This record gives sequence, structure tokens and C-alpha cells, in this order.
Amino acid sequence: MTAGLIYIHGFISSPRSLKAQLLGHYVAEHHSDIHYMVPSLSNTPAEAFRELDQLVQDFLQNNTGPLGLVGSSMGGFFATALAERYRLTAVLVNPAVQPHTFGEHFIGAHHNPYTGVDFSLAQSDIDVLQSLVVKPNTGRYWVMVQEQDETLDYRDAVKFYDGVQMTVEAGGDHSFQNFDRHLAAIVEFLQLSIPAE
Repeated sequence: MTAGLIYIHGFISSPRSLKAQLLGHYVAEHHSDIHYMVPSLSNTPAEAFRELDQLVQDFLQNNTGPLGLVGSSMGGFFATALAERYRLTAVLVNPAVQPHTFGEHFIGAHHNPYTGVDFSLAQSDIDVLQSLVVKPNTGRYWVMVQEQDETLDYRDAVKFYDGVQMTVEAGGDHSFQNFDRHLAAIVEFLQLSIPAE
């Protein structure tokens, strides 16, 4: 039996993000029994979610251990959709809330500096995001936000995830400063430890 942990990076990001690396190093050092996965996602929402959905399905079909999710920004949005679909536990870091409402910021040409890939998004991509909006089950989430997030209004997440375990920190930014202070608590919240036989 193997426990799994998937880190879902945000829009125009990559597995090389600092939070993904910090969590990976912590898991390797303290929880080497957990299978840590950081997929490199496609830039378009439909393809990114399809890749994540397949990764979750593959893990659940081939393992009997628990699976937890950590999602940042757009990754937090995807993590919510997956957590509801498969009844998983998730930690969301400065999560995007109903990102289809920011369509004017997404439609058009983009460049991913992590991967060097140029790509464009259309209204159909915004429609995909809208189709993935779900109401979260309050018992399975821990939402972590910082008030000085320059990209997303932290109050949107506080309102949307009302009733879930919530950490609201003064200051900070969209990258969530001092994320490493929470690593042990994140793994504990996700309940990924497997009892010894």
C-alpha cells in the first residue's frame, strides 16, 4: 500500500516552482514512503485538467493507500475539482476562485518563462474553467492565503471556502512567503501516513 501526494502548480508555472521543490524535499527527507508527484501540466485548461484527472485515476486504480492534493493558484482550483470528483483531501495555497470570471486576463497570447512555450487561450478555454467550478465540501480542505497576494484577492477564497480550515496571514504575496513553515502540518492534514501492519 502506497500513499500519494500530487502537487499541482499554477497557471504559467512548472514543477520547478519553489513550493513544489520545498514540499518535495520535505517529503523525501521525512516521508520517503509517500509517492510524490509534480506533473508538468499543459498550458491550456482542458488539457491540464485531463492530465491531472488521468494521473489521479491511475494512482487510485493501482494503489490502495491515501492520496492527497496540494494546489497553488490555478492549481488550487484544479485541486478542488479533483477533490470533489474523487473525494480527496486537499491543501489550497492562494487558490484561484472561479477563474473564468477573469476571462479578459486569460484570452490571448501568453509566454511561459519556465518552459519557454508560447501559447494562446480562447473563449473555449474560459468555458472549460467555468464547467469545473464546484462547491467544496468543507471537511476536506485547508485553505492558506496571504493578504498581500498581488495576483488574487484573498477575500475571494475566504468567502468561497467559508467553513473550511483556513489560514489567513498578514503580508506575504502570491507565492506565499515562508511556505516551508507549514510543510509538516500540510502532510499531517492530508493524513497520508499508513499505519504499520
